[in-house]
Amino acid sequence: MEEKIMTHWYDNAIIYQIYPKSFQDSNDDGIGDLNGIRKRIPYLKKLGINAVWLNPVFVSPQVDNGYDVSNYFAIDPHMGTMEDMENLINDFHKAGIHIIMDFVLNHTSDQHPWFQDAIKDPNSIYRDYYIFAGKDGKRPNNWGSFFGGSVWEEDPAGTGEFYFHLFDKRMPDLNWKNPEVRHAMLEVAEFWLNKGIDGLRLDAFIHISKADLRQSFPAENDDVVVAEPFFANRPQVQEWMRPFCEKIKEDYPETLLLGEAASASVNLAVDYTEKRNHLMDSVVTFRYFTEDDSQVDPSFSAGYQPKPLDMIAFKQNQTVWQQTLAGISQPTLYWSNHDMARLRTRIASSDTEAKSLAMLMYLQRGIPVIYYGDELGMQNLKFDSVDQFKDMTVEQFVKSAEKAGKSEQESLEMVNETHKLPGRGPMPWNNEKYNGFSTVEPWITGEKVDQVSVDSEIDDKRSMFSFYQKMLEVKKTPLFQKGSYYLLTTGQDSYVYQRDLKEESAIVAVSISDNETEITLPKGYKSELLHSGKYELNDNKLILMPHSGVVLKKEN
Repeated sequence: MEEKIMTHWYDNAIIYQIYPKSFQDSNDDGIGDLNGIRKRIPYLKKLGINAVWLNPVFVSPQVDNGYDVSNYFAIDPHMGTMEDMENLINDFHKAGIHIIMDFVLNHTSDQHPWFQDAIKDPNSIYRDYYIFAGKDGKRPNNWGSFFGGSVWEEDPAGTGEFYFHLFDKRMPDLNWKNPEVRHAMLEVAEFWLNKGIDGLRLDAFIHISKADLRQSFPAENDDVVVAEPFFANRPQVQEWMRPFCEKIKEDYPETLLLGEAASASVNLAVDYTEKRNHLMDSVVTFRYFTEDDSQVDPSFSAGYQPKPLDMIAFKQNQTVWQQTLAGISQPTLYWSNHDMARLRTRIASSDTEAKSLAMLMYLQRGIPVIYYGDELGMQNLKFDSVDQFKDMTVEQFVKSAEKAGKSEQESLEMVNETHKLPGRGPMPWNNEKYNGFSTVEPWITGEKVDQVSVDSEIDDKRSMFSFYQKMLEVKKTPLFQKGSYYLLTTGQDSYVYQRDLKEESAIVAVSISDNETEITLPKGYKSELLHSGKYELNDNKLILMPHSGVVLKKEN
């Protein structure tokens, strides 16, 4: 089946995710900033991407690295000024690069003036901008926060009520039931679109609706429960997001709306991206990566125990998303982001495997989203203390592991491999002190376990960077932008799919095994477009060395 004719810039988007604090420091304070990003636009052009997604750059106390916003209409001073942001937008556009901003719409910082007014005056109109419930010091229900503990925190005003926070207690949830909140958030979005940005990544939008707050989640004991069905993907999400999305598309028709739908099923992804529903253009799911927990040690918490990717489940997940969204929308294609450990740490044990997995993922039908540094083969940093993670769940995990006889060092090794924070290390531009990121100690420090840098890779034809350049050139061709997709039936040691567009056809074949793998291909696929590792092709018999991969085009 051939794809519908595409008409928007984002139909051919290749997105590069920049974590601004970690990309490039321009003013020697150890924190990456907007002018640092501007300085590196030539690098981004050379790589071959055409869009950048910036993690939040609004004013923030940085409790959650910018996802706790205290002023949506201003740039955080650590990042620069509004003039810097306007210059960045202009410079990106001159370079042919679109810019997507991260928009936090489920919650604010507790330092936001709305919340400050709400707790200073229980009769304030801003009281209803947030969710207050309970009385006489009794929580309304047993729901648990994603960040540990209850979703309810006592009202600082001492009213005996509690306010709701799905994430950190310093990040109160907004009350989207209130039309004024919905209007206010639309105003924020349009303010930035008027500045010239090209898209919004809608953070945690699936959480804006909550069930009846009197309803506890049935449980065996009195512990709090992360009662996700009560605050994720509820029907009102679509009802409230529709006018928001429609107005943006009416005023700025070329805006990419990329929704973070972490726990959405594939059928919900259809609802969120079906054109007639007037919602998102594409959504990011966390449902791709089913882990194999068969080796988990049951004597302590499974939380940060390393678990390999369940490759059979992964193939199933990918194929279901590909086939279900065909003709509806493009899936987002990613291996890493700021909320997870890096590909080269989490899954790929060698550069060859990292290249093959990149080829496997990004040449499928969909929009690649590449996490900064993955194109170099960056790995997680190594932290040497629990405190560096700044995460209550890490403390709990280490205690649990120590009770089971694990040393703190063994526990930390596990957390370093699986936690998101060590994956946010500074971008390594060269091999000097602080890797050219800054002249002073960066905001995040840890042992750098890899030797990768831009300087050592940018002119090396065999480097990870050069591989990504070649792969993105292949991705930009009509066959890999618009072609249909189907996964070929091969054994569990390989991942092989076909892309077809009119008379053109190509096969992407990747070994997902430690063994040499033989695959019988359909006849006629001989012209190599890209490869990683070693392979042999004899007529239609393809032999892949462990974790190698190749893209072959059909000769007409």
